[in-house]
Amino acid sequence: MTGTGLTHSQEPIRLATLPSGRDVATTVHRYEGTGSGPTIYLQALQHGGEVNGAAVLRRLHERLQGASLAGEVIAVPVANPLAFDHRVYMGPTRLDAINTNMNRLWPGDADGTLMERMVDRLWTIAADADAVLDLHTGGPYMLTHTRFTPGDERSRELATAMGIDPIVADGKPEGSDAQDAEARGKLRAVAAAADVPAITPELAHSREIVDDSVAAGLEGLVNVFRSLDVLGGAPSSHDPAVASEKTPIFTDESGLFRSADVAVGDHIAAGAEIGTVFDPSTYADRQTVDAPTSGMVLSLNRGATVVEGESVGSIVQVD
Repeated sequence: MTGTGLTHSQEPIRLATLPSGRDVATTVHRYEGTGSGPTIYLQALQHGGEVNGAAVLRRLHERLQGASLAGEVIAVPVANPLAFDHRVYMGPTRLDAINTNMNRLWPGDADGTLMERMVDRLWTIAADADAVLDLHTGGPYMLTHTRFTPGDERSRELATAMGIDPIVADGKPEGSDAQDAEARGKLRAVAAAADVPAITPELAHSREIVDDSVAAGLEGLVNVFRSLDVLGGAPSSHDPAVASEKTPIFTDESGLFRSADVAVGDHIAAGAEIGTVFDPSTYADRQTVDAPTSGMVLSLNRGATVVEGESVGSIVQVD
């Protein structure tokens, strides 16, 4: 398919091979412009239930029809077909019991476990890009936001152009002395170490397509393209709220967790009540969970079975 100023192609690529001999394959879309410009790598569905990213890339495909493009856009709408097909968040443990979370395995390993080989194949494409956008969704009880790598000004500029506030400084480049264990193996951290600016937009909701979330994601991608001169038109500008120093909220007791009258996006004081853990058998309260610090509630568990030491939310500091 050829538009006014771009050529589109789509290609199935093999990521791994199953015991039956069947390939685990996904589709790579390439949009090549008529003028020189950067290469942008986009992907969605690293985690099988985070469907809004794929819906955004479908809308982007429609938006690019007939557009004039400089450089190249590469899009992988289903990065983890195993998780998506099995309708699970991570890879099926019966196929890879060692490594299940794709976004802790970058840059992968061509001689590693099944999931590591899948990641390695995708990294051979993403590594040559000039910018990486890894679309995720944070579930209904996580505030929509965009994560960038602190200290990487190009990453922050991409997050600002995405226009989904707040932008959250999170993690360090892979291999850096200050990198925290939670960020290790994430695509964004590995890209930063390879001197490729990368961001992680966390769109609203998992397991359902939410039109407002998809529209915001599409608008953000178009603005990023304009900021990089990939698409014509002036990018919109704004002064984003910047969040950092994410602090998890942990339970000390096991049981059923019921949240208090607190919502994501709320600004709370240290010591504010977050919720209660109670015994489902005796009905007795086991713990009142309080905010460990003041700040904005980024995520919150609205009610679930919890075990001692489990995170039921997080708080960030907003500049």
